[in-house]
Amino acid sequence: MAKGLDCAIPLTASNAKVLAGAGFLFAARYLVPERLSWKRLNRSEAEAITAAGMQIVSVYETSVNRPAGGAAHGMSDGMAALREAVLIGQPQGSAIYFAVDYDAGTQDYEAIAQYLRAAAAQLAGYRTGVYGSYAVIEEMARRKTCSHFWQTYAWSRGKLSQHANIHQYQNDTNVAGVKLDLNESFGNEGWWSTKAVGQPALPPVPQEGGMKMNTRDADAIIRLLAASYELTTDKQARTEIHRLADEVRKAAGITIR
Repeated sequence: MAKGLDCAIPLTASNAKVLAGAGFLFAARYLVPERLSWKRLNRSEAEAITAAGMQIVSVYETSVNRPAGGAAHGMSDGMAALREAVLIGQPQGSAIYFAVDYDAGTQDYEAIAQYLRAAAAQLAGYRTGVYGSYAVIEEMARRKTCSHFWQTYAWSRGKLSQHANIHQYQNDTNVAGVKLDLNESFGNEGWWSTKAVGQPALPPVPQEGGMKMNTRDADAIIRLLAASYELTTDKQARTEIHRLADEVRKAAGITIR
């Protein structure tokens, strides 16, 4: 079991070091578009978290009930999450969680499942996770929509899913002057660091949610990657973009000339 935190405000090198010294082994932070820069994880923060000795858990959330929008929102958010992951150099094989940050009911489950499957279809090379209540975790695990599960105690009515890789058990606490939520993890978290080496090999075709990469989806992702390439001058990020584009082509069976 590992002790962790999640927070909306970016961490600095100094407070990351203090938090690591307090026993935190991982920090969950947000992959979000630039318009939400106040909570957005960037490369320098990721390096500071890693340098302090903590792992990083990536989560995507722009609004609390966005997954209720179904596949259309999932496709858009999956592409946005992929762009952010590439820009900060998140290694393939790690996970990106998508937040269902409200008390979703049975009437929302089909839309949430469609959202997660559509998001997963965009994340060539990355694993997909979901954050939500006990009921959401149980239902999404039953439907096999993703491979990683982060449960919040909120709306869970005292239950903890056996599928949970991470459990958020307390909100709105303060440690070393940082407002954060407390978590514990049980393995297979999908976390990562900027010093990661020897990442596990991925299957050539993404399997999450039963989705396969087709040429149309591959072309859309490659166009997004090309746009991301033009938006950054970071050498490492550009190298990662090239590598990811090649993986997308391979996944779709497109010949690389």
